Amino acid sequence: MSPLPGDIRSALQLAQSLGIDRLDAQLLVAAAVQQNRAWLISHDDAALPPELAHRLADQFAQKAAGTPLAYLLGEKEFHGLLLKVTPDTLVPRADTETLVDWALEILQTQAPEQAQLIDLGTGSGAIALALKASHPAAQVEALDLSHAALAVAQENARRHGLDIRFHQGDWWQPLAGRQFDLIVSNPPYIAGEDPHLPALRHEPISALTPGGDGLSDLQTLIDGAPPHLRSGGWLLLEHGYDQADPVAQALQQRGFSDLQMRRDLGGQARVSGGRWLAS
Repeated sequence: MSPLPGDIRSALQLAQSLGIDRLDAQLLVAAAVQQNRAWLISHDDAALPPELAHRLADQFAQKAAGTPLAYLLGEKEFHGLLLKVTPDTLVPRADTETLVDWALEILQTQAPEQAQLIDLGTGSGAIALALKASHPAAQVEALDLSHAALAVAQENARRHGLDIRFHQGDWWQPLAGRQFDLIVSNPPYIAGEDPHLPALRHEPISALTPGGDGLSDLQTLIDGAPPHLRSGGWLLLEHGYDQADPVAQALQQRGFSDLQMRRDLGGQARVSGGRWLAS
């Protein structure tokens, strides 16, 4: 077992010896001592009390074992909002901002001024909160199957003073008779045998994959959306980089029109959507 770090310099050296990125190590140390990174650089000889040294040694060990930095810090920034995250929720990804940006385009140009929208599988509440913060006139709701995830999302809503109505349940089940102008979702879509899943083992598996080819929850959302959309309403879905074609096919077969796709920051197909025009 490595000796406990006695000061900030030795704490950063311990992190380096464990293969932890320097920026990640600095963020952990800065959070522990309640200072910013600039302060660390000019005070690297500052002593660490034993309780902080123990905490940092434990956090470094967890980070080296693959625990996401956001879980150790307890927060993650998404679309300009600093959100609480826990192992009950996925860590919000920058690529998901692609979905938020497209939804905001629709809210600003094609939806009623006080559009009603819902985020299905909200997790930490990242998508719903980003939409409400950027488009306050919208009436935003959010749903998740996990009671624990909803508790995190509700705390994030309170933290930012955003009025969101939350529902607990399995996809469409709590929404009988409800209709919206916009439905968005970042559902589980990773294939059950995907080789990347082991690297995500610290995040809730049920929020990552539905098993099989990863398309079952996307199909459930597409099949169930039309009764919950007003005429002209949109359904936007995040999906895997290789799932745009089957998602577009499912949308077309269900009767959606104006099918479109958006790419993420890395140029990968990431969000597909369509418009429901009632006959």
